Amino acid sequence: MDRHIFSQFVVPFQLLLIVSLSLASPNDHRYNFGDEVPLFVNKVGPLNNPSETYQYYDLPFCQPGELLPEKESLGEVLNGDRLTNTLYRLKYGVDKDGVVLCHKKLNQNDVSKFRNAIIKDYYYQMYFDDLPFWGFVGKIEDEHWTLDGKGPKYFLFKHVQFDVLHNGNQVIEIHAFSDPSHVVDITEDKDQSVTFTYNVFWNETSTVFKNRMARYSRASGNPVNQQVHWFSIVNSIVITVLLMAFFAASMMQRLKNDLTKWSSSDEEEDKEVGWKYLHGDVFRCPSNMPLLCAVIGAGTQLLTLFFCLFVLAFLGVLYPYNRGTLFTSLVIIYTLTSAVAGYRSAAFYSQFVETGWERSVTFSAVLFLGPFLLTEFFLNLVAASFGATLAIPFGTTLVIVLVYTLIAMPLLALGGIIGYQCRSEFQAPSATKKCAREIPSLAWYRKTPGQMFLAGLLPFSAIVVELHQLYATLWGYKISTLPGILFFMFIILIMLTVILSISLTYIQLTVEDHEWWWRSIFRGGSTAVFMFAYSIFFYCKSNMSGVLQTTIFFVYNTCICYAFFLMLGTISIHASLMFIRHIYHAVKSE
Repeated sequence: MDRHIFSQFVVPFQLLLIVSLSLASPNDHRYNFGDEVPLFVNKVGPLNNPSETYQYYDLPFCQPGELLPEKESLGEVLNGDRLTNTLYRLKYGVDKDGVVLCHKKLNQNDVSKFRNAIIKDYYYQMYFDDLPFWGFVGKIEDEHWTLDGKGPKYFLFKHVQFDVLHNGNQVIEIHAFSDPSHVVDITEDKDQSVTFTYNVFWNETSTVFKNRMARYSRASGNPVNQQVHWFSIVNSIVITVLLMAFFAASMMQRLKNDLTKWSSSDEEEDKEVGWKYLHGDVFRCPSNMPLLCAVIGAGTQLLTLFFCLFVLAFLGVLYPYNRGTLFTSLVIIYTLTSAVAGYRSAAFYSQFVETGWERSVTFSAVLFLGPFLLTEFFLNLVAASFGATLAIPFGTTLVIVLVYTLIAMPLLALGGIIGYQCRSEFQAPSATKKCAREIPSLAWYRKTPGQMFLAGLLPFSAIVVELHQLYATLWGYKISTLPGILFFMFIILIMLTVILSISLTYIQLTVEDHEWWWRSIFRGGSTAVFMFAYSIFFYCKSNMSGVLQTTIFFVYNTCICYAFFLMLGTISIHASLMFIRHIYHAVKSE
């Protein structure tokens, strides 16, 4: 295994050990006057397609004699970062004016590449002392702005001005400005000689080093966005409180009446209580038991992953433009939580059957990761065909396979063994009959599709505003800097899922339908169906276009919504199980 692959394999686990120290320390990033501050070019891409990025030197910019790619972590590679050295030289505190970067001979092919990039509104991204900054490749002037009236004309920026702010011996902020008076007309396909230049100006600021990332979140902190967030929270709280009050009041009264009728000696009244007849069927072993247990195992693992990410966000580890940290954290946490999936699937399965728990553990291993890897493989082929930075190199793919094979799978098996060894008998308040009771004919709104619609629509309506903010963060340039609000909305989503799961399960039992196991999963996960439908609406309203961006958008949204389906389905089935145990235990006590 070469050193680069080995470093990718080791770095994620080093990060796990020092996660609490992963923030930049005030003792780092200190320079003396004249020290060269690290500057790397990263990638380029069309402004309207934020996920479609290419390597910086795919455009014919000035290149150093030897390209030296920066060593990157696993998360940076997955994030599509491709940092490379550059001819720009920025020394700490040293102003420069009119420095020639290079004299470039652009042939017709080079001119065409630059013009196509300008037409698609390409931007470039660089990193200076780990601070990201952006600039545009060129500009377009339509016929109304051109002197000859023969527009549009395409102009390439050939001069960049770097404005750097520093505090003491630390870099605080950087901006790159393209001078509109220093351009070259590339409207026509002809060879041209271009001299690329740059300026550097340093200025003092009072902003301290620990606050230097704050400017990247200011756009998300304006009053309008804050009002939208608060409206989203208030809307969700109102929906949740009303639902809880309504269902609690109605169900408490209904259950009280049902239990009274159950204990009554009046046979005519007794016949009105439909769900009491199911005490011998409601705890029957569900169909496709290994698959159901795999759903519970995978859903619990994803829930654990989700809460761990929130913990990292609250600790300040996950912040905007902390390169690759999110993806690195996803790989590490998902790998380590494989034991959770194995334990939950085996433990739940073993409550019903003593043998065959290995199948449920195996299913839980591939239930989410299998479809995810298939879609990622397809996406990787598409990205590689376009030459995009999102294409995962072979070495990184090998690292991921080794991590899952050598760490995740043993942890999964270990969790399964522990779950089996710590198994307990299924606690059913009543014995199960040998023959299943026949389910009467149900109205359409009492069947699975009708209940899924209701169970998904109400939670979705409570989170739709915040969901839009999340999509704008994932598929735009908005930065979500309020993990507390996202966490609160997730709790609201869980509460609504629990309330609706219990209510609809009770309604299902009242019509003597005892097959609630799988239906509770579909009811809980139905919110993810609405989320995916909204993602289609979001895409249609956005300016995203092209095969690559469209593929990236729908592949990742499908995986995200599928993960939410498993998580919410797991929550729903546990809520329904607890409720059913409670009411039939109460009946037994009566």
